[in-house]
Amino acid sequence: MGTLGYYSTIMRLAPGGLARGMARRVQGAARQALYRRRERLDELRLLEAFGVSTAEALAERVLSSRPGVAWCEVGQRASVKQALAAIPGAETRALERARAALRGEFDVFGTHVCFGEGQPVDWSKDPVSGYRYPVMPVEQLRLERPGVDPKYPWELGRLDCLVALGQGYWVGRHEEPRRAFARAFVTRTLDFLQANPVGQGVHWTCAMEVALRGANLAQALVMFADAPEARRPEFLVPVLESLAEHAAWVEAHLEDKGAVPNNHLVSNYVGLLVMGLLFPELPDAPRQVARAVSGLRAQMASQVHAEGTSFEGSVPYHRLAVELFTLALVVARGLGVELGPRYETRLRRMYAASRAWCSERGLAPQIGDNDSGRVFPFREREPREQGYLVPLGAALFGAAELAEGEFPDEAAWLLGQPGLERFQGLRPARPAESVSFPRGGFHVLRGAGAVVTVSAGPQGQGGVGGHSHNDKLSFELHLHGRPVIVDPGTGTYTRDPEMRNAFRSTAAHNTPQVDGVEQTPLSPGRLFALPETARARVQVFQPGAELDRLTVRHDGYRVLPSPVGVERTFVLDKRERALGVTDALVGVGLHEVVGRIHLPDREARLRAPTPEELARALRVPDAPRSFESLGVELGSAEAPEALVLFAEGLVPRLEPSRYSPGYGQVVASQVVVFGVRLSPPARLRWVVVFN
Repeated sequence: MGTLGYYSTIMRLAPGGLARGMARRVQGAARQALYRRRERLDELRLLEAFGVSTAEALAERVLSSRPGVAWCEVGQRASVKQALAAIPGAETRALERARAALRGEFDVFGTHVCFGEGQPVDWSKDPVSGYRYPVMPVEQLRLERPGVDPKYPWELGRLDCLVALGQGYWVGRHEEPRRAFARAFVTRTLDFLQANPVGQGVHWTCAMEVALRGANLAQALVMFADAPEARRPEFLVPVLESLAEHAAWVEAHLEDKGAVPNNHLVSNYVGLLVMGLLFPELPDAPRQVARAVSGLRAQMASQVHAEGTSFEGSVPYHRLAVELFTLALVVARGLGVELGPRYETRLRRMYAASRAWCSERGLAPQIGDNDSGRVFPFREREPREQGYLVPLGAALFGAAELAEGEFPDEAAWLLGQPGLERFQGLRPARPAESVSFPRGGFHVLRGAGAVVTVSAGPQGQGGVGGHSHNDKLSFELHLHGRPVIVDPGTGTYTRDPEMRNAFRSTAAHNTPQVDGVEQTPLSPGRLFALPETARARVQVFQPGAELDRLTVRHDGYRVLPSPVGVERTFVLDKRERALGVTDALVGVGLHEVVGRIHLPDREARLRAPTPEELARALRVPDAPRSFESLGVELGSAEAPEALVLFAEGLVPRLEPSRYSPGYGQVVASQVVVFGVRLSPPARLRWVVVFN
């Protein structure tokens, strides 16, 4: 019955989605049947495809005379190095990444792994559990196991390390270290190909991973185009054969079979586009590129709202989507392929959305899932970081409204010196303002050193909620760039289903909970589904020079035996440097209402307000007339960030909690808990006074 209920919900939320999904399943089955019957590419067919008669002539044909100006072409190296030289520390960071790749050293979601220089990589091992996925046909492989997470070996198998080696090869100043990077590129590539035959093992279970690996391998091969080690037939032939197999596998296993396709399908198309454009002579490349161009245009229209927010319902996944769509645009532009004005317009707005919710240190709120996903393998970034996207977007589009911050490493690699000159020629953008994104469900209040990002809108993925949480009316507060009140994050996915649902739960968010009930029921067996029931929405959004007011509501508790509607009003008072929060409950019956304020650390304590703090709190519009004698001070005792004051009758207490600043990372933290037993209509009020 649970499954029937789930599918009936999907049919209601995405009319026709199940039917379209079934049709795509039939098409996918046909593609896979053709794939199984296709003739595998061998050396003879490869030589014919590239129009040469010997393997020795292949390198000259493939790597010497290349059309276009893709960012990774050897001819772009001088331009990239010139742009990198203008960024403090950029060349050093690139060399550090390359040297780590040379040593076989990886940071996998916070877990350090090192295999040693010249040593084979244990590609199929989950370094946390120690479990090693067997190399067997994917149809027979059991992917999900208790305590095991395939995302860890997948992270290794994307082969970001090959691009990192290419970075060292490009920026290295001495010949022998450059040769070492080239040798490592050859060794690491062949090691992976030999250890992971096509269609066998964990690295072929997800077409998204196959596509992104193929894209990285293709870009890295072009970066090493003038390295003698990469031009040898015994290396070049199997690598080109592998690229053809990667593209064929992705095309046969497109992840378009769900009722609502998501970022996986975008990744499939990006991989096909990059591989096909960089190596257009590969068999089937023209068809695959055409499929990718058409698919990317369609997915930009369906997966990105006109306002510029991703349909995933997750701010961190917005970053992943921006990088995916950007990589496709950069490679397509360089090689003369048009993705269209609608595509570029929406991508430009995606950059503007990232700017809207980033605070001064470039950190974005963790609304929705955060799996630390990225596509650009040029520089390590914190999982919550999005500020680097803003100047990248400015340089990519010549967009004055994005012209702020420092020109990032990613822009230097992708756009070279022309991108730097374009960025430097822009007038600085006006300061970011408060903004509401009703389709995405994110609403941002800014001023007095604060950035308040509120979640109130439809579930992501067209109502399926795959990466959404029970966070309606919840918010994050950043003060002077530092996260002070936070969304606890994601923790993990399939490794620990109980933890997965705990981090998705209502209690894990800064929103009132009524009678201990979830806003939307969590199904233990569906870790990537949270269908729409709460109907969160905006009632009032009034930004102003001195006050911002936002009123949001949801109906998640209308299903209770004694129904309750919840409405929350935020008032950002820029004069008093304070945030007022009022929860209005309308309904019948007697209810237990619990509010929570989650913190990123254990730096909090109870203390009485000073007369000045109390006076400021009382002047905030809609503030209570009297407060509890003790508030909660946030931040270190030496440099506190804020004081939270609660209306009389709401007694706060501090309890231990946990915070996940990135996928697979969980640290000890605290949560402020307050509550009351009441009969609606009633109001709960509290005020955050900034230091």
